[in-house]
Amino acid sequence: MMNEHLILTAVVTGIALLLFLILKLRIHAFLSLLISSIVVGLIAGMGPDRIIGTVQSGMGGTLGYVATVVGLGAIFGAILEHSGGARVIASHLLERFGIRKAPLALSITGFIIAIPVFFEVGFILMVPMLYALQKRTGRSLLFYAIPLLSGLAVTHAFIPPTPGPIAVADIIGADLGSVIMIGILAGIPTTLVSGLFFGKFIGNRIYAPVPEAVQDQSSESTLSSGFSLVLWLIAVPIVLILCNTLLNSEVSGMENTGVASLFALIGHPFSALIIANLLAWYFLGIRKGVSRKDLQKISNKSLAPAGIIILITGAGGVFKQVLIDTGAGEILANSLSDLGVPILLFAFIMAALVRIVQGSATVAMITAAGLVAPVIDTAFSSLEMACMVIAVASGASIFSHLNDSGFWLVSQYLGLDEKQTFRSWTMMTTLLALTGLASVGFISLWV
Repeated sequence: MMNEHLILTAVVTGIALLLFLILKLRIHAFLSLLISSIVVGLIAGMGPDRIIGTVQSGMGGTLGYVATVVGLGAIFGAILEHSGGARVIASHLLERFGIRKAPLALSITGFIIAIPVFFEVGFILMVPMLYALQKRTGRSLLFYAIPLLSGLAVTHAFIPPTPGPIAVADIIGADLGSVIMIGILAGIPTTLVSGLFFGKFIGNRIYAPVPEAVQDQSSESTLSSGFSLVLWLIAVPIVLILCNTLLNSEVSGMENTGVASLFALIGHPFSALIIANLLAWYFLGIRKGVSRKDLQKISNKSLAPAGIIILITGAGGVFKQVLIDTGAGEILANSLSDLGVPILLFAFIMAALVRIVQGSATVAMITAAGLVAPVIDTAFSSLEMACMVIAVASGASIFSHLNDSGFWLVSQYLGLDEKQTFRSWTMMTTLLALTGLASVGFISLWV
């Protein structure tokens, strides 16, 4: 074992360097994570050959899984987005719930559509519907926007196959089906508190009309897909993954049966998302008259943002591997034990600190996962590992402010000044994070 003080110094220096490179020098997170990982290895006393080997194993071990799942998820979401699926869900739920319960309908809409569609895309797709509701009722935009934003943000952070929880789950070694289950359980109360309850509270205190610049924007759109079809397509990969997890667990007593073996294949995230893509390709594309050439263009376009997430996640895997190979993980675990800090709380705090300082939730999740992975007890159950993922996701969602693109997106589309955005959006993300931590902390007592 290398010198403990030297290793801890290396870790602190690496994190400080990472933040300096991203914040001050504006170097891309992918490159910054790689540079910081190499510096940690050098300070800790690793030789050049060993550092390069660690970079290769960390990157390769992470990307083999994450690249496939994120890529497949991006294509699936793009086809769903092109079909108008998000508005189909919103229109159906608003019709079913009525205007009085529109915030609840929007909260559920956000919770559902963020599964296949990126947060920013889901919000922009739904903005015309928010404008229409504000004009019709005269209530503040925040009364409707906060429940939608909360539903979108919770699912985007908590529930695979969105990129964030996929990346964290892979880095710390959590089962994706277990993460989905814990994410849903923790996500429901989190959405209620930060979305419905806070949305009503802040909507009665800040009046936000439709911005003048978009007064003439139409909320009408051509909806080419049915609600049941869209909901079914979104549910397919989630149900297959959950069935695989449940059938192949010791609790089910079916782990060695033919049915369990079948779902081990079709319920693996790779297979489940391939099946979902083929179904979406046919039902939302070919059957609706979309040409194969257009579907290919949609798929190609979707992989551009996915590629960035994949590379950052791979660099996060390198950071984790450096911490493991230097022995920093074991030292951190012993330090936490001596201080009496629960690992769940440590995961939340690390993600929250990185999030507040540099703004990106994705970078915060991946950095925190790298720090947490080496200190996790190998005796943890799959559900306990899933709780760790949600703790990281909660911390990475906290206190969105001026250095986060989401802050400005919400401010621009809702016509809010900075103070109003702090009081509404920033407070919502903070409530989301704290409620998420409390929820997963409670769940962890029972798993």
